[in-house]
Amino acid sequence: MSAVYFTESNSDLPKKYVEERDLQIIHMPYRLEEHDYEDDFGQSISPHDFYEKERQGIVATTFQLSPERYKEIFTPYLQAGHDIVYLAFSSALSGTYQSAMVAKPELEEAFPDRKIYIIDSLCASLGEGLLMHHMLNKRDAGVPDEEVVAWAEANKGRMCHWFTVYDLNFLRRGGRVSAAAAFLGTMLSIKPILHVDDEGRLVPVEKVKGRARSVQALVDHMKQTVNIEENSTVFISHGDSEADAQRLKSLVEEAFGIHDIRINNIGPVIGTHSGPDTLAVFFLGSHR
Repeated sequence: MSAVYFTESNSDLPKKYVEERDLQIIHMPYRLEEHDYEDDFGQSISPHDFYEKERQGIVATTFQLSPERYKEIFTPYLQAGHDIVYLAFSSALSGTYQSAMVAKPELEEAFPDRKIYIIDSLCASLGEGLLMHHMLNKRDAGVPDEEVVAWAEANKGRMCHWFTVYDLNFLRRGGRVSAAAAFLGTMLSIKPILHVDDEGRLVPVEKVKGRARSVQALVDHMKQTVNIEENSTVFISHGDSEADAQRLKSLVEEAFGIHDIRINNIGPVIGTHSGPDTLAVFFLGSHR
């Protein structure tokens, strides 16, 4: 039987896309105002309401899944005779990949005739989503699962993430910038430009003054490594900042002539750490 493809809600793929592409989503947990939720395409809490709470100073927290939870998720599909292809959130940002790898040998022992592929994407948000998009395109073109997995492993380091945040205090909480830098940057309207490096970590690259310059900086960095021929599709994600996402889309269209540019909200699990008004662009490049 065919393999079932999985990724998590950390990929920030839209519900309609997931349903159309026959993709299984693992809904990651978070806590807000002493209530536990799953990242469920905004059905429990809309993206706007979530980010409004963050703007009011309400702090959410996130959790990784346990190996037992992965066994619960994968077992019914293995029992039904399916193989598993799971694209996991970057191991440098979460322990979810490690939890899945702990569960893997136990599942392989229980289902010796089944294949279980677990890929450390080294990606986040729609970077992970775009890597899965390319994988699904290959799957649907009839490429065998082991070749799809091999392509993902060979090319995941070319999945480029460029993003900027509006409020440095969210990066301060995650240890990405110091308290002093967050305070001074906020006072001076400094906007950091960050990317995800070859190890799957969030890394500050430069600082610009003002939102407009930070949006343009994303396009400028894209120019350095983008391969136009391979980028028929580009993804943009945002933290309740639709107007800025549309502006970034226009700039990408003007700079590169790419017209399949898909925009989606950053979900609450990623948004807990990036904050409201985060803006990001994802594409396939020569390198990160």
